[in-house]
Amino acid sequence: MRRILLLLCLLATTGIALGQSGSDATSAPKFDLNNLDRQVDPCVDFYQFACGTWMTKNPIPADQSRWGQFNALAENNMIVLRDILEKDANPNAKRNAIQQKVGDLYASCMDEDTVNKLGAKPIEPLLKHIDEAKTPKDIINEVAYLQNQGIRVLFSMYASPDMHNAQMMIPDVDQGGLGLPDRDYYLKEDAKSKETREKYVAHVQKMLELSGMAPKDAEAGAAKVMEIETALAKASMARAERREPKNRDHKMTVKELNTLAPHFYFDTYFAERKGPEFAALNVGNPNFFKQINEIITSTPVADWKTYLRWHVVQANAPLLSEPFVQEDFAFQHKYMSGQKEIQARWKRCVRLVDGDLGEALGQEYVEKTFGPDAKQRMLDMVHHIETAMAEDFKTVDWMSDTTKKQADAKLQAIANHIGYPEKWRDYSTVEIKRGDLVGNDLRADEFEVRRNLNKIGKPVDRNEWGMTPPTVNAYYRPSMNDITFPAGILQPPFFDKTMDDPVNYGGIGVVIGHELTHGFDDQGSQFDKEGNFNSWWTPADRAEFDKRTQCISDEYSGFVPVAGVHLNGKLTLGENTADNGGVRIAYMALQDDMKDKEIKDKDGFTPDQRFFLGFAQVWCQNVTPESARLLATIDPHSPGKFRVNGVVSNMPEFQKAYGCKAGQPMVRENACHAW
Repeated sequence: MRRILLLLCLLATTGIALGQSGSDATSAPKFDLNNLDRQVDPCVDFYQFACGTWMTKNPIPADQSRWGQFNALAENNMIVLRDILEKDANPNAKRNAIQQKVGDLYASCMDEDTVNKLGAKPIEPLLKHIDEAKTPKDIINEVAYLQNQGIRVLFSMYASPDMHNAQMMIPDVDQGGLGLPDRDYYLKEDAKSKETREKYVAHVQKMLELSGMAPKDAEAGAAKVMEIETALAKASMARAERREPKNRDHKMTVKELNTLAPHFYFDTYFAERKGPEFAALNVGNPNFFKQINEIITSTPVADWKTYLRWHVVQANAPLLSEPFVQEDFAFQHKYMSGQKEIQARWKRCVRLVDGDLGEALGQEYVEKTFGPDAKQRMLDMVHHIETAMAEDFKTVDWMSDTTKKQADAKLQAIANHIGYPEKWRDYSTVEIKRGDLVGNDLRADEFEVRRNLNKIGKPVDRNEWGMTPPTVNAYYRPSMNDITFPAGILQPPFFDKTMDDPVNYGGIGVVIGHELTHGFDDQGSQFDKEGNFNSWWTPADRAEFDKRTQCISDEYSGFVPVAGVHLNGKLTLGENTADNGGVRIAYMALQDDMKDKEIKDKDGFTPDQRFFLGFAQVWCQNVTPESARLLATIDPHSPGKFRVNGVVSNMPEFQKAYGCKAGQPMVRENACHAW
């Protein structure tokens, strides 16, 4: 499992109510009127009204960089996984093949004594392999070799659906190779960015020293790493630009790619990757390869070897001895995110197993937490929200009947994946050995890399999942036109059988509406019902849609999550569009559902008011300033406060529910409304 920033962006998992004694326990998240700050006028700051007391009573734990309802749910979920893994880690127990693999991987991770005794030895074979490079062509071969191990260096290559024939998988090569989270960290000239670069170079130097380099060589090497990565950053497309599909759509032949960037030696590179043969591929950012082409040969081989060495160390540091782990934590988590303490080892090991053997662990997780009744309830709710969305299309006054028919056809074609995959991934070829933590991780990564590359030239598997069942997340895929909700969503704060319908529609209903709306946000709306990058709009309707999404982009660009930093409205546009549309659609579904029911006021709040409270309390959170700054750069999601206030200030339905008047902060003068 190579370094992945886990952005807890939408959904969470654990399908049962959990209880745990001791310091590892967390409070189960739920809708609670005691979370309200009743001193605040909901028409002035609805987020503070809905979450103010919760934020006061729930400071960020020392081992977290942010804490919210999602995080509490994820922590409880991890306790379930730990219970499974501790049983599976017992070598004397009767274990099947799956239990042996996940149990022994967990045991090898928890065996801290062995890990510390080994020091840097587990990565020495990789470092020795790098040292054998003599020429620029050798460096490209080393890039291919390391990428086969799952280590991300220089650029990326992976199989993905053809943007214009979404039924088939083709190779995709794209920009990459950075050690900091985003290109902007290398290019911005503000004081904080300069400080971060200085801290990063010092961190690289320390890590290189730990890997065996002499201090003087490590100091010079760290400077060279920064020089190379800065060049890569300058050639990289900005994160917000990459949201536009046309900017990543560049299909060409292998010959054309070789002509574009001959010093990448793509023929030998592709041979070293050992994937299926192909004649054409997509190049996500041709300018990246064109700009870096000369740097391949003009940069000394010794400097490239130091760059590759650094990325091997960075990728494996969390799995090496304590000095590596602590240095990695000090920069990546303490400095970059404001996390005060490293997480308990068992938490890190649970994440490792979920990352490396997720669908193996997921099978046991599903057996323990998620039954067919939960899956059916979720499907029923999805269909209900889909019906509301279809009705919404009919009422859109700015869209022609021609485009409405196409929109409805796409909606009807969306596939729903609930809980867990229909077919589990087969990890039988992955060798897992107790006492070999880094080796286990490398073999699991190599398996996943090979599994992905072997898809090239084959039909798209539309039943394959991009997340494991225990994952705290969900997604819509434009190229597949599908939505996926991992197991356990039917629990608080999303769904609570003890709560009334308005609260549940504000929770799970909004989440479903959010994912459906992604098919019609600024990005998803450019793909047709088959998943092809193909416009189904009339030009006039598209212009009207773009005008409405520009309103949303401008609105969120005005929000300031931390002093001196604005949200990037273009980067967050898809999620903000989905938030605004999801709440409206869920509200419509609730109104339809209430027509046949007598739902009374409860605890002093009307059904409509409780709907909006149910929505807002899902997003209660506290965030460190460091994490807020980081997320504003890389996260396509807005912080909880703006996900709530940004939406309700656009909704007359909210303003009517709470009696808000024109001129109050939760009543935008020029409200945005796409869906």
